[in-house]
Amino acid sequence: MGDNRPVQQLTVTPTVPPRVDGRVLPPLHIGPLTIDTPVVLAPMAGVTNAAFRRLCRESGAGLYVAEMVTSRALVERGEESMRIIAHEPDEKPRSVQVYGVDPVTVGAAVRLIASEDRADHIDLNFGCPVPKVTRRGGGAALPWKRDLFRSIVSAAVDAASPYGVPVTVKMRKGIDEDHLTYLEAGLVAQDVGVAAVALHARTAADYYSGTADWEAIARLKETVTDIPVLGNGDIWSAEDALAMVAQTGCDGVVVGRGCQGRPWLFADLAAAFAGSDERRRPGLGEVAAVVRRHAVLMVETFGEESKALREMRKHMAWYFKGYVVGGEVRAQLGLVSTLAELDDRLAGLDLDQPYPGVGAEGQRGRAGSPKRPSLPDGWLDSRDLSESFRRALHEAELSVSGG
Repeated sequence: MGDNRPVQQLTVTPTVPPRVDGRVLPPLHIGPLTIDTPVVLAPMAGVTNAAFRRLCRESGAGLYVAEMVTSRALVERGEESMRIIAHEPDEKPRSVQVYGVDPVTVGAAVRLIASEDRADHIDLNFGCPVPKVTRRGGGAALPWKRDLFRSIVSAAVDAASPYGVPVTVKMRKGIDEDHLTYLEAGLVAQDVGVAAVALHARTAADYYSGTADWEAIARLKETVTDIPVLGNGDIWSAEDALAMVAQTGCDGVVVGRGCQGRPWLFADLAAAFAGSDERRRPGLGEVAAVVRRHAVLMVETFGEESKALREMRKHMAWYFKGYVVGGEVRAQLGLVSTLAELDDRLAGLDLDQPYPGVGAEGQRGRAGSPKRPSLPDGWLDSRDLSESFRRALHEAELSVSGG
């Protein structure tokens, strides 16, 4: 069964490596890759495309993961999926995340990526809590079926190994507090040869609500001892990252929603892990310049101005969080459809406005409330995968056609 012990029963005394040359942590080693600053940009659908990754890379150091792509769509070489895994010539290391529920298909997708030299690192998604994923038995629901989890991870590692491409696993604590899987899954992943595991310290039922359970990261770090353990959840600032490392002893951090509208967070993280107190505090003029550059990069990424600007709309609220902009102007920024229109809206801002402090910081992006996970009927009845479930999962894989 899953690890159902109440979290509060464990007292953790993490061991943080001593500082070397002022560093809080040593470089992160993922297989043959060395990540000088142990920070990973979490893959986020509709966010971590090539344009946003460039802004983050230019701000700091780390590993920047592309949006999740489905294994079936990759095997079918869907146009959108191939775009998602495309990287700029100077983007090193190149990192992609693959999702799938069928070992054969996942193995084929990983082999395609590795054999065609399309990435230097492949992450497997076992953390997505979105109903359209979990109701197929995928994402955060999948590790409950332990043999299926082992088969998928093994297939990916076996497919990538001949090409020297490391495979990692990103997961959640489990389906809910009564069906935790992360400790067992971490050990399985380590056993079959993954290069690192990352834990978003929430369950699928938590969705993005409440406070991440960092003590679970500490417990995973105590359990999985041969490969790096990365922590994810509620890193809104460099100080949060330092606190997570100190509290859990993790080997690095994964940053998701905290960098939405703040690609410069990676500058803060790089400074913090180097032992520096330097932080970026951009005034509104600097923020506007980043928004403009982001939009231009999006046009280059999508090759179509109208599509690029539609994709930019979601970023506006994140970028201008805390700044005095006004409700009407915010609404107009969220409706821009051309670069010229964006220029007009930005020109009307008080670009001399200084950094607003705490109002620009803290939580951003989706949060919401806990949700009852959407699962296949009877999914929780057994940890083993029945033949009927196996057929259903294969059909679910076939039904996925997008990136």
